[in-house]
Amino acid sequence: MKKEPGENLEREKASTGEEWNVPSKAEVEELVVKLARGGATPSMIGITLRDQYGVPDVKRITGKSVLQIMKEHGIAPAIPEDLKNVIAKAVQLHSHLSRNPKDFKTKRALAVIESRINRLARYYKRKKVLPADWRYDRESAALISRV
Repeated sequence: MKKEPGENLEREKASTGEEWNVPSKAEVEELVVKLARGGATPSMIGITLRDQYGVPDVKRITGKSVLQIMKEHGIAPAIPEDLKNVIAKAVQLHSHLSRNPKDFKTKRALAVIESRINRLARYYKRKKVLPADWRYDRESAALISRV
């Protein structure tokens, strides 16, 4: 099976491959809410639904993304998942630098990661996902990454 430009083989495989035993729209939404209340992130919910419940694509079944379903039920994360992951990486690098102050490659990596955090924050402020006065600082980052 040859892939043409603009085609996504994975989505095509999911729609033309084996038959999935797909739960109904209401059941999928219930599962999303149950997993989210259990503390799972949106990406982990998608992986769990695919691997354990046979749901190939939540949006194709419900018409809404996992995050949209979480927002409807008031259990969406306060900070977007990708931003939280980048902040956690910055916290790890900062703690490494506190133990190894002469590690110049890590200093550069931390500067690059913090730049990425600020770019993501600017994007999410523009999309009104984060409040306009939200700022990244290293002290509060350690608290954010633990939550």
